[in-house]
Amino acid sequence: MDFLEIEQAAYEAAHELCAAAGLAEGQVLVVGCSSSEIVGGRIGKASSPEAAEAVYRGVSRAAAEVGAYIAAQCCEHLNRAIIIEREALRRAAVGEIVNAVPQIHAGGSFAAAAYRAMSDPVAVEEIRADAGLDIGSTLIGMHLKRVAVPVRLGVRSVGEAPVTAARVRPKFIGGSRAVYDEKLM
Repeated sequence: MDFLEIEQAAYEAAHELCAAAGLAEGQVLVVGCSSSEIVGGRIGKASSPEAAEAVYRGVSRAAAEVGAYIAAQCCEHLNRAIIIEREALRRAAVGEIVNAVPQIHAGGSFAAAAYRAMSDPVAVEEIRADAGLDIGSTLIGMHLKRVAVPVRLGVRSVGEAPVTAARVRPKFIGGSRAVYDEKLM
């Protein structure tokens, strides 16, 4: 497995999504990642800390280019909690801290890699992110603001894992008389 290729594919997917979503400084990109799926295994059954670290390096580089925060989704053993920088919690008011430190088999390799790489990581139960990248069918939708809009990326997979992406937009309200701001669509 070429971990530099994995890092580059993760970077390209996140970079493209940041552009498509118009992510800006202080906004949040939630990332779910199955390192097992990346290396060709079944989700939760073939964890690869090296693949997870490569993905984290790639997505965090893309997010840093626009000043966005990465929110790393844990696996179901931590109820899909989120690992995020404490600063993001203060700036974006994205959730309430809970006490959990992700491990490879309780939180997942990706969340564990994020926890180790972040300068001041905290766990929160839920957030409402501005965009999402799902690598390996980890089901990140619960952590996106409403309304989620699919984004078709040029990068279709990272390693063996399929990639799905979404951005969000404000809800349309007001019915047939309403006029909408085209920039928010």
